[in-house]
Formats: sequence, structure tokens, C-alpha cells
Amino acid sequence: MEKLTGTVKWFDSKKGYGFITADNGQDVFVHYTGISGDGFKTLEEGERVSFNITETDKGLKAVDVEKE
Repeated sequence: MEKLTGTVKWFDSKKGYGFITADNGQDVFVHYTGISGDGFKTLEEGERVSFNITETDKGLKAVDVEKE
């Protein structure tokens, strides 16, 4: 599956979640557990990322999130 790309809309590092605006205009929920890498997992507003989407009972969620 080809990864989507987008921009971090906002991310609350204290709560561990936020939203990514995909390049197609869709807002996608992101939880810190979906961010790839080791150590403290956070994202900055405006940061470019690539990611996959999975469907949960609450809607779409970004997974395999990598900073570009």
C-alpha cells in the first residue's frame, strides 16, 4: 500500500494525539502510538509526514507515521 502524505494540523504532546491534514484535504486522527521511531513520539504543527490509514470503530486513524 502506497503511503499518503500530509501536514500536521495540530498535535498535543501532553495528551498524545492530534490531526494530520492529508494532501487530499481529509483530516485524519493520529495517536502517538501510530508514530514510527524510538523514544518520545510527538509531531509539530506544520510538519510534513507520510502515513498509512486504518479504519477503527471511531473512524480513520493514521498509522506508520514518518516525518519527511
